[in-house]
Amino acid sequence: MQKGIIGKKLGMTQLFDENGKVVPVTVIEAGPCTVVQKKTVESDGYQAVQLGYGEVSAKKVNKAAKGHFDKAEVAPKKTLREFRLDDIAAVNVGDILKADIFAAGDHIDVTGISKGKGYQGAIKRWNQRRLRESHGTGPVSRHAGSMGACSSPSRVFKGKKLPGHMGAEKSTIQNLVVVKIDAENNLIAVKGAIPGAKGSVVTIQNSVKA
Repeated sequence: MQKGIIGKKLGMTQLFDENGKVVPVTVIEAGPCTVVQKKTVESDGYQAVQLGYGEVSAKKVNKAAKGHFDKAEVAPKKTLREFRLDDIAAVNVGDILKADIFAAGDHIDVTGISKGKGYQGAIKRWNQRRLRESHGTGPVSRHAGSMGACSSPSRVFKGKKLPGHMGAEKSTIQNLVVVKIDAENNLIAVKGAIPGAKGSVVTIQNSVKA
């Protein structure tokens, strides 16, 4: 059964498995999330559920969003995310989803916004090599190299890997394993690292590589 939830990255720590081996884990505060809207094939052309996560003051919500929350009869939420599910019959507007929808051993995909690295050169951004620093190379050993000859092609090809803004992009890490669930505190411990800074919002779904 497909399922998904919104959470917040709290940071990394380590746990011990049953064999006494250290397992590096990322701790995510998953939920509680409220079902704000159901989308059906009849009304929207596809079926999905919209979840809301995090409390926000009603003063900070614009009129359009206020009407959206009032229609669902739920308190305003800070973050809204939509999850396409095969079966939404068992889910109703106003339902609250918590971390216990997942279990230890589940395989999941985690999506978040990666840490911003600012403006970076081609070596850091694309793992390009340096030029040699002898025989007239000049002070350009970390530059991006040839841009294309002046006569042909007389332009820079689209997609050439150049310096630019790095990070702060939507990123998904696939096929991670849930190591432990703390249902009482809505915490999920996931093996390995996930995108984003501490405190950033992430979404958790079943792995597509099941």
